[in-house]
Amino acid sequence: MTVAVSLPRLPCAAMIRKGIVWLMDIILHVGAHRTGSTSFQHYIRGNRSRLMAEGTALWEPHMLRKGVFDGLFAAPRMLNGRNLQRRAMGRVRLHAAQAQRAGAERLLVSEENMIGAPRACLRAASLYPAIGERMARLDAAFEGGITRVVMCIRAQDLWWSSIAAFGLARGHQLPDAVRLEALATSPRTWRDVITDLSCALPQAEIKILPFEQFAGQADKVLAQATGHPAPLAHAESWLNRSPDLEMLRRRMAENGMPTAELPAHLAEGEGRWNPFTPGQSAALREAYTDDMMWLTAGADGLATLTEDPSRTRAGQSLSAGALTKGQSHDQHTHTHTRFQGRLAQTG
Repeated sequence: MTVAVSLPRLPCAAMIRKGIVWLMDIILHVGAHRTGSTSFQHYIRGNRSRLMAEGTALWEPHMLRKGVFDGLFAAPRMLNGRNLQRRAMGRVRLHAAQAQRAGAERLLVSEENMIGAPRACLRAASLYPAIGERMARLDAAFEGGITRVVMCIRAQDLWWSSIAAFGLARGHQLPDAVRLEALATSPRTWRDVITDLSCALPQAEIKILPFEQFAGQADKVLAQATGHPAPLAHAESWLNRSPDLEMLRRRMAENGMPTAELPAHLAEGEGRWNPFTPGQSAALREAYTDDMMWLTAGADGLATLTEDPSRTRAGQSLSAGALTKGQSHDQHTHTHTRFQGRLAQTG
């Protein structure tokens, strides 16, 4: 009689069964939203052939949304007896393995929705509250193979204003005074976001790029992501700008709201929309200053602040060409050609 013997599952055996050994770098460009991610994706798409020839495989939103990532971040559910989240993880590994077999030395994944949706941030009055769980799922999909994460951040007063303006132009609800106060007093800052990101991806190098220094310089963002020289073609295109006050008023009128019913911060003025009171803006700028001080001091070893050595932090301007190719990004002053880099004056 044959007796079946069950051998213990040793850790080393589990590692062998785990499957793919990644021989290429897996690099994530996670946004954040409203920091030039669309412009960056336009740039790498325009240079796809050259980048692929140099060993960089690209994943962009058009192949990830309703595609490779579909079901990965949703609540686990079954369909016809199949676990959709597990199937999404399988798709990630399959496509990554195909890139590796094709000879890619690195895989660059650029998708700002990996860390959450802007509307979810507005509803929670919090910066990317689910980033930890979402990135842990992605790390599991790549079997712990993520080597580097690049994230751009910007001053909270401008970030929240841009998020709200973009949503408002798409027909979303105008944030009321209670919501604006909740955003201005939220205790969660970029420091908390970065800490959650590091906890979810403890093996990955995390590079933080200030939007104030890297805006309109997609080539420099790519160079920081890959560690290799980046092409200059398409680097200065600025896309997906936030609507200014005039555009927002026109959109609100189209939606049936007369100008007389608009709040003062929207009914008057020109240029970039700022719905916050001076006190709220100051509080948000102070929070960003604290974030930058933490990053400058080493971020507790969790991340690296990567600054552009060709710029200083105060009083910098973007080149005129950067703001005239494609659509302009958010206006940081009353003109289209100036960019206020001083942290204390970003409002």
